[in-house]
Amino acid sequence: MRTIDFEIKAEDSGKKIKDFLRDFGVSGSLLKKLKNSESGILKNGAHARAIDCVSAGDTLTINIENSGKAPEKSETKINILYEDEDIIAADKPANMPVHESRNHRGDTLSNAVAGNCPGAFRAIYRLDRDTSGIVLIAKNELAAAKLAGKVKKYYYAVACGIIEGGGTIDKPIKRERESIIKRCAARDGERAVTHYEALAHNAKYTLLKLELETGRTHQIRVHLAHIGFPLAGDDLYGGSTKDIKRQALHCRDIYFTHPVSGKRIHIFSEFPQDIKKLTEGMS
Repeated sequence: MRTIDFEIKAEDSGKKIKDFLRDFGVSGSLLKKLKNSESGILKNGAHARAIDCVSAGDTLTINIENSGKAPEKSETKINILYEDEDIIAADKPANMPVHESRNHRGDTLSNAVAGNCPGAFRAIYRLDRDTSGIVLIAKNELAAAKLAGKVKKYYYAVACGIIEGGGTIDKPIKRERESIIKRCAARDGERAVTHYEALAHNAKYTLLKLELETGRTHQIRVHLAHIGFPLAGDDLYGGSTKDIKRQALHCRDIYFTHPVSGKRIHIFSEFPQDIKKLTEGMS
């Protein structure tokens, strides 16, 4: 259970509890659950109704119960980059799916995190199985709702060939023909926008910093292949697998506002060894 206390200030005096909580970011569904729990909403330690009003100096408390089916725990060790009562940031290795599926039971990030984060696994976003880097996970419904769509992510990629400068790729993406997996750039696809900046290069590869304006499946991989610079290791989209056996893509930096404290947070993940090796000798 997550307990959150609010000290009511003068500017909120006279507000109904339900309005105060909705202004803070409590969803309608979570508010309903709090109302239906005897200890869901407390004012100065006593049960309160959502229609009751608060006064300056009051302490309003909400108790958010753990909900949802928890994934099975695994013994897989992963690096936890940050953790508090509301969120956990895990450093996902390559070749690990984020969520369980029919073909992946017990070997996913959700299983590895289960020991640290009881209750439902609420990943704020997902990464492809072979993409490494930071995955932010909410520990409760409030954090999940307030973080959805609000996390700024920066990806770093190693592309085949030499790219200079930067730019924006604004090209729609759709599923390729009857393929279940592969995507392609096409006029009749969904809008997809990728911003990129070349940071350094050697004789074979370029290190890129990328920011996504949209979140289409395989967006970075498709867009870079479309302009003639596929990701190293990405054999699905034409990248060389000579020096790395998975797409050289890593979510290295994320920025967001904490869902409860309101503080700005930056989390950073080091490049894994296979990507570090590709960047040797770059300038």
